[in-house]
Amino acid sequence: MTAVLTDARRGHRGLYGFAIAMAALTAVLLVAAVLDQRTLLGAPLWFKPLKFSVSLTAYSFTLAWMLGQLREPALRRAGWAIVTAGAVEILIIVGQAARGVRSHFNDDTLGDELLFVLMGVTIVVLYIATVAIALRFLREPGRDRAAGTAIRLGLVVGLIGMGVGFVMSAIGSHAVGVPDGGPGLLLVGWSTTGGDLRVGHFVGMHALQALPLLAVALAATGRFTESTRTRIVTVAAVAYGAVVLLLTWQALRGQPLLAPDALTLGALAVVVLGAAGALVIGRERVAA
Repeated sequence: MTAVLTDARRGHRGLYGFAIAMAALTAVLLVAAVLDQRTLLGAPLWFKPLKFSVSLTAYSFTLAWMLGQLREPALRRAGWAIVTAGAVEILIIVGQAARGVRSHFNDDTLGDELLFVLMGVTIVVLYIATVAIALRFLREPGRDRAAGTAIRLGLVVGLIGMGVGFVMSAIGSHAVGVPDGGPGLLLVGWSTTGGDLRVGHFVGMHALQALPLLAVALAATGRFTESTRTRIVTVAAVAYGAVVLLLTWQALRGQPLLAPDALTLGALAVVVLGAAGALVIGRERVAA
């Protein structure tokens, strides 16, 4: 763990410091959620700021660690752009929650509408800066081929997940087929009566952590060669990306996450079987 923290601090001190600040904010918001029992659109008022603070903690720390894997310090401006944009976004989200009003898709007043537009700008900045980081990793080989592949593909799938946010902005809602703020799953609030684009958005963005963690776990076993680990990570990344697209497609069809129809289940089966088949075929080729 010490090595991970050292890499993150070396990778980008701004992102590393922002991650610490967001972790501290998460603790404060947990207290606020306990003490302030108000609700907004049927959900606890402080849950949205809490979810965003947790997400920004993971996002900024992961990117700081990723930059620490480069051979030389790079992308300082991109890192600071992410810190600035993230700080503005969380400030608006927390501030609007404190007022007891929505931060997203809020056009009740001119001020609320301008704040939402500003949030849209921060998302564009975050996206472009993340693209810059992804392009750098596509050019530069990592210390370990499997870990480098996990970082590159994690960034690609993460960008797909972030892109779902633009779909939500385009339709002016995260729910499909039902109004925002209806019955939702515990903690995350994802709709249980209609489609919810936040599912694909969430799952996709966390490929940034999931795929590198997979590479680390495979290396820790000591049972796989570098080429085998790279192949497993690649197959997992393709399957992960396919699941993100599947979840987004399911939501756009107005279908709740926990109520998939036969078509959705069939598509999921194709993804799972395809991934399993790719791993088996790859193993047989190595054995031959």
